[in-house]
Amino acid sequence: MTMASAAVNFVRGFWFPFTSFSYVRRHPSLYPFIIIPFGINVTTFILVIYFGFDYFRGLVQSWLPQGEAWYWLILNYFLLIFAIVMVLVLIFFTFAVVGSLLASPFNDVLSEKTELLIGGQVSDEPFALGRLLRDVRLTLVTEVEKISLFLLGMMALLTVHLLPVLGSILYPFLSVAWTAFFLVIEYTGYVFARKQLGFSEQRQIIFRHIPLMAGFGLGLFCILAVPFLQFFCIPLGVVGAVRLLAEADELSVAGPLVK
Repeated sequence: MTMASAAVNFVRGFWFPFTSFSYVRRHPSLYPFIIIPFGINVTTFILVIYFGFDYFRGLVQSWLPQGEAWYWLILNYFLLIFAIVMVLVLIFFTFAVVGSLLASPFNDVLSEKTELLIGGQVSDEPFALGRLLRDVRLTLVTEVEKISLFLLGMMALLTVHLLPVLGSILYPFLSVAWTAFFLVIEYTGYVFARKQLGFSEQRQIIFRHIPLMAGFGLGLFCILAVPFLQFFCIPLGVVGAVRLLAEADELSVAGPLVK
């Protein structure tokens, strides 16, 4: 693959999460499977903001030194900024982790319905909450395993941050790259699980299309990093992953849908 074609695929992958909004709008049959995860996202976001700011506000106030000199005021100002940044980081990772975990059973069904639509099939099965609940345990266990891998990777990257000078330069890029890779694993995983593919087989497919997948992961990261737009990250990621794999001609990698 030439550099030019790799760049084109990267840009195409980047826009998949964004163009998935218009795809969903053209297929109202997907709406029931998006409304519930969307409500979960909003509720998670509100709770994290409320408890996060309340906790850090009390924590910072207990840490702040008392004094009326001008340098105390400056120090207080910087500590307050630090607290706000920490809350934003907390919101980002808690929203990404908890939101995905709670919405995962619904995402699995949304992914399947999207694949049926792309394949030109229409499911006559009505929306059933009971069917979702039957698969909750297995789906949640899988999500916990993936999220644990993500957190272990982030902890390992913290050791890079400890390197003098070079660590501070590399850490932001590596952490973004790792998060983007996790997002690709997260949202393509719903399709791969239905195909009964192991993690090694999933990696092979992802690495066969590195520019496309890297662009997709970065696009999801951008959505997740923008306040309020992040509410749409999970459904757009699920739908976008199915469309991405169809574009890469990987939906039929293990034959038809495995129910």
